[in-house]
Amino acid sequence: MIKQGDIAVIILVVSISLAASYFVGDALINTDTSRSTAVEQVTLITPDFAQPSTQVFNDSAVNPTQLIEIGSGGSDTPFLPDTGN
Repeated sequence: MIKQGDIAVIILVVSISLAASYFVGDALINTDTSRSTAVEQVTLITPDFAQPSTQVFNDSAVNPTQLIEIGSGGSDTPFLPDTGN
């Protein structure tokens, strides 16, 4: 049978273990107070845009969205048939 003295020793050991694990865990694990960082503040985005330069964007400039076709029209058979050589 378990005696009253044994129960007191078990409670004492558990209490000491809890206290020790609390302090060791608190020392090893970072808390919110020990964390800090510097964050860059973002500038506000506005819907106003400056007009683009007329030297680059004008009526005689190259349009990169134009369809460019290289060579003559497409072929239904792009590869020559196998001649068996």
